[in-house]
Amino acid sequence: MKLATLKAGGRDGTLVVVSRDLTRCQPVDDIARTLQAALDDWDAVRPGLEAVYEALNHGAARHARPFDPCECHSPLPRAYQWADGSAYINHVELVRKARGAELPPEFHVDPLMYQGGSDSFIGPCDPVLARDESWGIDFEAEVAVVTGDVPLGATPEQCAPRIRLLMLVNDVSLRNLIPAELAKGFGFVQSKPASAFSPVAVTPDELGAAWQEAKLHLPLEVELNGKPFGRPNAGVDMTFNFSQLIAHLAKTRELEAGSVIGSGTVSNKQGGLFGSSVANGGVGYCCIAELRMYETIEEGKPRTAYMSFGDRVRIGMRDGEGNNIFGVIDQVVRRHVPGT
Repeated sequence: MKLATLKAGGRDGTLVVVSRDLTRCQPVDDIARTLQAALDDWDAVRPGLEAVYEALNHGAARHARPFDPCECHSPLPRAYQWADGSAYINHVELVRKARGAELPPEFHVDPLMYQGGSDSFIGPCDPVLARDESWGIDFEAEVAVVTGDVPLGATPEQCAPRIRLLMLVNDVSLRNLIPAELAKGFGFVQSKPASAFSPVAVTPDELGAAWQEAKLHLPLEVELNGKPFGRPNAGVDMTFNFSQLIAHLAKTRELEAGSVIGSGTVSNKQGGLFGSSVANGGVGYCCIAELRMYETIEEGKPRTAYMSFGDRVRIGMRDGEGNNIFGVIDQVVRRHVPGT
């Protein structure tokens, strides 16, 4: 089934079930007012949500209304936990190669992960706000999962059935603030502002054969200012699947229902290349930084600028028949004006 959160209804919004074709939705206050409430009592509320979903898809829902992604917040407007991995080694290797650094061998057996701010996500159609273009404003197109409760020390095999939902992500990065933060040896804070998630979250069974071995085997489509920028397959070159990422996080802690774990920037190696643009027949990129790293390797310096105020990024995914699965993250970069 497909679920979304309307902005109306307070900080945590109002949970709605969305039809498969993303045209209609229905509030389900009598089942669960918010998505977090549904996740907290998933086994009990899921049958009721599925009944509404079936009714929507058959035109039999009594209180259906048109679905507008721009009325949506991220499916979880705030979450108890947001941890982002870096499961695509090609992305990590490309970034390090551009600065002449080798990839440590442990990167192939032990996932990278950082813990981001989850107290306030932004909606899929909301602007990306920044105070200064010189911060190096970039998008990162990713896939994420939402978990149920996960016990401390859970194995990947135990984590797999605890994946409740999948979403797409724009993990906004301020590239020019990253080096100084990492130089302190303590991780990201200012360089990782609020992320945005797709209008709709879907259960794994909704994805059919595209969901295999805890990976989503479909192209992730990215447009920058109306032009194709990337379409790598999220199931290709993913060194660590979602079960492994969850188990990595659960090694020293239990995870509460509603924890969000990201894949990191989706990146395909494209044969013997480190990357090739869509215009050149490749699958392109899911962030500007990766393109700049490729330019540095090939030409000695980057020539593509990071995002400017007014630039627009769109992130989406279609199934094998061309149907929109999650809705589209559609965001414009705007200057932050204090007091607004």
